[in-house]
Amino acid sequence: MNKWFGTGFFSHGVHNLTPGESFTLCGKGAIIVDVREDYLSGFKMFKAEKVICLPLSQLEEHYKELPDDQPLVFADTVGLRSREAVVFMNSRGYDNVANMAGGIVDWERDGLPLNTDISNRLSGSCMCQLKPRERKKQKNSQ
Repeated sequence: MNKWFGTGFFSHGVHNLTPGESFTLCGKGAIIVDVREDYLSGFKMFKAEKVICLPLSQLEEHYKELPDDQPLVFADTVGLRSREAVVFMNSRGYDNVANMAGGIVDWERDGLPLNTDISNRLSGSCMCQLKPRERKKQKNSQ
């Protein structure tokens, strides 16, 4: 275990936390860094003390803006892309990072708090076909 996290498990050199462990640590000052792309994070969002939304596609450009004096729990949908983020941060010398194994899927399954915006629901049979489920109503100009 590192100095930031007294819980969790290591897998292939990455410190992992369950959603429950992550939520508990948020109450003690940890920050969730949601690395889902904007179109994936609008419908269901982590409801915790502090959440920073920083899509993985922008991490390399903006990682220095993240605090290095607080524990950061990287999260995504299921814990795969957030693992990539932790590997990236570790390679830049950050030791205050962990991956949320299971992501928002397990967070919701475990009954942890969510913010939802139904107008941002997605539908599609696979990731390559996701699109907004709700059609935005357009005002008729007459």
